[in-house]
Amino acid sequence: MMSGHDSFSSQKDQTQKAYSFSFTHLSTGEPLNLSDFKGKVMLVVNTASKCGFTSQYEDLENLYKLYKDKGLVVIGVPSNDFGGQEPGTNEQIATFCKLNYEITFTMTKKEKVSGDGAHPFYVWAKKTLGFGTAPKWNFHKYLINRQGEIIDYFHSTTSPLNQRLKKALEKALSEVSTSGIS
Repeated sequence: MMSGHDSFSSQKDQTQKAYSFSFTHLSTGEPLNLSDFKGKVMLVVNTASKCGFTSQYEDLENLYKLYKDKGLVVIGVPSNDFGGQEPGTNEQIATFCKLNYEITFTMTKKEKVSGDGAHPFYVWAKKTLGFGTAPKWNFHKYLINRQGEIIDYFHSTTSPLNQRLKKALEKALSEVSTSGIS
């Protein structure tokens, strides 16, 4: 367990930001550039439809609704990396999320998030935060501040509505964006 995001300040790769990365939007197939979210706080979560943590979709949606007007963007990244718990096609995933959880936050197409061939965002997140910070299961969460810096992570067992997560999120949301200044 980590003691807080300040412990990462010396390890951070400040030369690269989350804005360097893109995914593909689940429903439209269009590029989903993280740079489109400059000045926003992002919570990037690898998801799965057949996991013991799948009910976190509901909490992620509730968190998104609670904070979206303050600048939160939630990005779900379906992955079949852990236990084969996201076997569906992108279309099946979109239908599942809409019908079962009425998801309105952003979802990407299915990606590899661990090991060889992991999406470059996940390689960067692990490199930036250090050993032990990569996803070990579905619903691992990365918090990115308004400047595009990855500032914290939360294990799968941490609910999106957990007080520690909400406190870190509220702190990030309260900070003024400087992304337009650089």
